[in-house]
Amino acid sequence: MQPGSYSDKSVVVTGAATGIGAALTVQLIELGARVHTLDIAPVAAEVAMAIQCDLGDRHSIGAALELLPTEVDTLFNCAGVPNGGRFSPGEVMAINWLGLRQLTESLLGRMQPEAAIVHVASTAGRGWPAHEQELRELMDVADFEAGAEWVDAHADLVGDGYSFSKEAVQWYTMWRSLQVLADRGVRMNSICPGVTDTQLAQDFRRGVGDGVIDRAIEVAGRLAEPREMVGAMLFLGDHEQASYVNGVNLNVDRGTGAAHATGAW
Repeated sequence: MQPGSYSDKSVVVTGAATGIGAALTVQLIELGARVHTLDIAPVAAEVAMAIQCDLGDRHSIGAALELLPTEVDTLFNCAGVPNGGRFSPGEVMAINWLGLRQLTESLLGRMQPEAAIVHVASTAGRGWPAHEQELRELMDVADFEAGAEWVDAHADLVGDGYSFSKEAVQWYTMWRSLQVLADRGVRMNSICPGVTDTQLAQDFRRGVGDGVIDRAIEVAGRLAEPREMVGAMLFLGDHEQASYVNGVNLNVDRGTGAAHATGAW
């Protein structure tokens, strides 16, 4: 990463209190960025502004938007919750998808050409091709409230919320990236982490079962550390290095996606 890539840039990070978002925030500060964070939990890093915000609540997002800077160079959407039972399917979809979209769309007007948006999706969203028609329909839902109604009406499809929310993020990244680049010169990409050693690890075990998690760790050789996701995110958010990268869902999974794609799983 070039030392000046993020120097004095106005950056927004969601989910900055723990995990990938926390590791990213520390690195951005070291690179000289002016970091504004949104999280329901306290953020330990010394950022320009830490805003308490529930990404699953449209009113909380609206209040946070009033505090965020009028110009944003990079948005990193790291906030997310797992399956596993602590959160209802509606809550998972609200935080992982509806809130992400509301914040992103609201901040686009504050972003100039060469700005970038990077989401944390997931390898769990790889099943989007089977739901392409439904995802197209979901993209056309007008706002947060209508989206929540759509989720309730498609409970069988949504399931526990996690995989489908990440399918939505992957599809949104590909679909919306073409529009925002043409309209505003803003790039949009995502990373899709493999199994990462965060506070949510036990939730995922309850959500998908030990067999799936243990096999992913076996294929990859070990769990990922949150910091190992940061380099890919910084690259995708940097215009100097990634100016021609747009609409990409980048697997950062040490080969588990390749194992699924080639039948080696």
